[in-house]
Amino acid sequence: MTGSRNSGFTSVTLLVTVLLLGGCAAAEVPVETRIANALPAKTVQAAGETEAVATANADAADDPAIWRNPANPAGSLIVGTDKKAGLYVYGLDGKARDFVDAGRVNNVDLATVGERIIVAASDRNDLANAQITLFALDGATAKLTPLGKVAAGAGEAYGICLYRAADALYAFMVVKDGTIRQVAIDLSGATPTGKVVRVMKLGTQSEGCAVDPASARLYVAEEDAGLWRFDARADGPVEPVKVAAADGKAIVADAEGVAVADGYVVVSSQGDNAYAVYRLSDETYVGRFRIAPGTFGSTEETDGIEVVAGDFGPSFPDGIMVAQDGMNAPRAQNFKLVRWGEIKAALGL
Repeated sequence: MTGSRNSGFTSVTLLVTVLLLGGCAAAEVPVETRIANALPAKTVQAAGETEAVATANADAADDPAIWRNPANPAGSLIVGTDKKAGLYVYGLDGKARDFVDAGRVNNVDLATVGERIIVAASDRNDLANAQITLFALDGATAKLTPLGKVAAGAGEAYGICLYRAADALYAFMVVKDGTIRQVAIDLSGATPTGKVVRVMKLGTQSEGCAVDPASARLYVAEEDAGLWRFDARADGPVEPVKVAAADGKAIVADAEGVAVADGYVVVSSQGDNAYAVYRLSDETYVGRFRIAPGTFGSTEETDGIEVVAGDFGPSFPDGIMVAQDGMNAPRAQNFKLVRWGEIKAALGL
């Protein structure tokens, strides 16, 4: 589906939108003030987009995950949440291939375990008790099969990311108040089970997270504070290390989605519709970019993002970034697809 919205970022649009969405504390500050010190951003354009989620007139689409098909890269799949309704599976052409009515699932991630593709979503159908809902994704049919739910402690489930270590599959459940629980997932039985092996904490509302498996580091966005990292190992220290502040420069609050790929960590700077990029090796800032108006429209108010490097076929030969678009008028929200190679070229990486 080709979107018709080509309007770019405007301060008036952003301020009105944030206020209408009921926003965070940052929404009370005029946009002009919040972005006055923002660093320059390069521009890229989307090369595709998904069909809109079915939930209209609401903040509904939220977070994507990408499965790269090693045998047929052009046949890779995207899993995306409608946080009011359930999970979609899309092809790289943006067409919906499957939908599972899973209720209020907020964020999503996936991992390959043996020959199975495991999809995990943060389940907040019970706001008092966080759960992880697990599915198996069939790469050939693009169908999701529910496997069961795993308890992840008290609080409202918000962010989630998976970590495939040598000895286990772990899920990091980011509860809305900033509590982060590392849950060991056991898939050996008829239904999955889980055990909380470690608890970490950030001070305020947090959501987006991603793991760099090479360094065993977990990156988490605290919305009004910035980007933090933790040791992702189950026996590692639990103290956070600040990577970047949401100081209105590289990251304008809210700090939202987080993605790790190709030696970089990308953060959604939701406050000014941009994305900040940091080098993993030394965690230095390397640049910012926006997804600008074009054939498929721009992105605004981005929540979840995902980046995977590598060959995804002729349309995405150097990798792909998927970003939630919070303003896809006149349609409901959707996800935009950008060539990762074009982002790297724009930033000189």
